[in-house]
Amino acid sequence: MATSNPPELIIEAGRTEKQYWRDLWRYRELFYFLAWRDILVRYKQTIVGVAWALLQPFVSMIVLTVVFGNIAKLPSDGAPYPILVFAAMLPWQFFANSLSASSNSLVTNANMIAKVYFPRLIVPTSAVVVSFVDFWVAGMILLGLMAWYNFVPTWRIVLLPIFVAIAALASLGVGLWLAALNVRYRDFRFIVPFIIQFGLYISPVGFSSNVVPEKWRFLYSLNPMVGVIDGFRWAILGDKFQLYWPGFLLSVALVLAILVSSFWYFRKMERTFADVI
Repeated sequence: MATSNPPELIIEAGRTEKQYWRDLWRYRELFYFLAWRDILVRYKQTIVGVAWALLQPFVSMIVLTVVFGNIAKLPSDGAPYPILVFAAMLPWQFFANSLSASSNSLVTNANMIAKVYFPRLIVPTSAVVVSFVDFWVAGMILLGLMAWYNFVPTWRIVLLPIFVAIAALASLGVGLWLAALNVRYRDFRFIVPFIIQFGLYISPVGFSSNVVPEKWRFLYSLNPMVGVIDGFRWAILGDKFQLYWPGFLLSVALVLAILVSSFWYFRKMERTFADVI
């Protein structure tokens, strides 16, 4: 008696970019589900998530203020040093948390990726949403610091969403690169914490980038997070912080270049995720 083989299951990404973008829209509910699931896991029935979102940047702000403001006596551009530091801690913590979550997101959802088709770009992108929640929770500390020091921001504060968007694009761009690499080379999960720690040291989080000598400012802006952090400080501190526009534009251009290249590489490797994950 002849037996028929079961149908072969083929999982593949959208064949064309046009079809792929349509698929992203069709699977938008999956994006909402993954993002909401991660938020619930982080915050539901626990105070640890909220406490950590507040405690981590607050403690880091205190340490950096003591080291750079009290011991090293670095200038604060006329603003209270804790506000100068926390205006940088907000985008940096957002970038670090987003990068950590998105780089591991594909491996974390390996079972789902190996069984059904959907645009894989949804997974690392949805992982960034949880970091948005942490960002707004930590923003309460900034409001508290402003009230404590009687610091009133200028009209530039209304431009802050623009710099939040730039920070999100920076974290997504690097996150897509690392997420795709992490599927094939699992050693990258050990590299991500090093990248985050090293990036903190070379980014102007604990000090103002205005202390960097003028001849090195443009070169220093090759670190994309320099422009992101300076944009936040420019929007929050107002006239007390002077934005170095050539360096800021360079950082933004690099963020866009990283995002475009990461999308290209992610799409190139996406067809193999289900096979190697």
